[in-house]
Amino acid sequence: MELQRFADQLEKWVPNLRRYARALTRDAVQADDLVQDCLERALSRQHLWRADGNTRAWLFTIMHNIHANDTRRAGSRPVSVPIDDRDGHHSHPPGQTSRIAGMELAAAVARLPVEQRQAILLVALEGMSYAEVAETLGVAQGTVMSRLSRGRERLRRAMEGEGPALRVVK
Repeated sequence: MELQRFADQLEKWVPNLRRYARALTRDAVQADDLVQDCLERALSRQHLWRADGNTRAWLFTIMHNIHANDTRRAGSRPVSVPIDDRDGHHSHPPGQTSRIAGMELAAAVARLPVEQRQAILLVALEGMSYAEVAETLGVAQGTVMSRLSRGRERLRRAMEGEGPALRVVK
C-alpha cells in the first residue's frame, strides 16, 4: 500500500515538474531529461520519502539539486548546438499583441539571474508559498523574499523598456 501511495504522489506532481523544468531549461528535451532524472532519483531514494511530508517540496528540491549540479558541470564543457539548429526565430513574427508580450516576458524572465528566476518561477508559476520555496532551494525565507523583490523589479523595468535593471551583485 505504501508503494502505491508513493507512486500516486510521484504521478500527481509530474505535470508541475515538467512545467518548472521547461521554464528552467528553456528546452523541451532538456526539460524531459531533467524530469526523468528527478523521478529516477526519487524512486532510488524512496526510502527517504515520508508519507506525512511535503512530497511536492521534496521532488522540487531533488530537481533543483540536479539542475544546479548539471549547470555547474556544463560550465566546464563547451557548448554544443545541433547542426540543424537555427536561430529559433519564426519567419513571420506573431501578430497578436498578447503573444508578443508573453514572449517578451519569457525573454525577460530568461535573462534574470538564476536565483531570481527560480524564486519567481516557483512562486508565480508553481504557486508555492515562500516557505516551500525556501525549503526547496535550501535558503532562508527572507532570502526568497529578497530574490523575488529584486527579480520582480528587474522584470518590471524590462517590460517598461527601461533597459538593464538592477546590477547583479555577487
